[in-house]
Amino acid sequence: MSIEYLHTMVRVADIDAALKFYCDGLGLEQVRRVDSEQGRFTLVFLASPADVKRLGGIAPDANPTQVNIPMVELTYNWDPEAYQGGRNFGHLAYMVDDIYEAVERLAAQGVTINRPPRDGHMAFIRSPDGISVELLQKGERKAPREPWASAENIGVW
Repeated sequence: MSIEYLHTMVRVADIDAALKFYCDGLGLEQVRRVDSEQGRFTLVFLASPADVKRLGGIAPDANPTQVNIPMVELTYNWDPEAYQGGRNFGHLAYMVDDIYEAVERLAAQGVTINRPPRDGHMAFIRSPDGISVELLQKGERKAPREPWASAENIGVW
């Protein structure tokens, strides 16, 4: 199986303070910002200037999961929430060649598929230590297929 590291997601309580820390303090650059009125959240993808330069720059509308550089994804939920027990750390994200092959192999090892790849694009699992891991299909999403298309979520991710 081929796998590529994509990003680490961190939930933040104050997007402006977080951007000051990550951009002004650490020197990361904003790759893309997505404000979702419907979902009531903001996502900001950040990368090191060296990684952005290595790519020769990034288009403002680029899909962050397709630019092939490691990033931090800041997630700001508009409705206040107190993050306890590490909930501010969101997940690790990896891109895989075949989402169905990946989840089938993991399920065969006894790993619970918390969010099945019903859409042929995305799944969530948890490490033995409870770390949420997002798996994304490389390239175009695959056609939905059973047993995943009708599988229910299990637990949280």
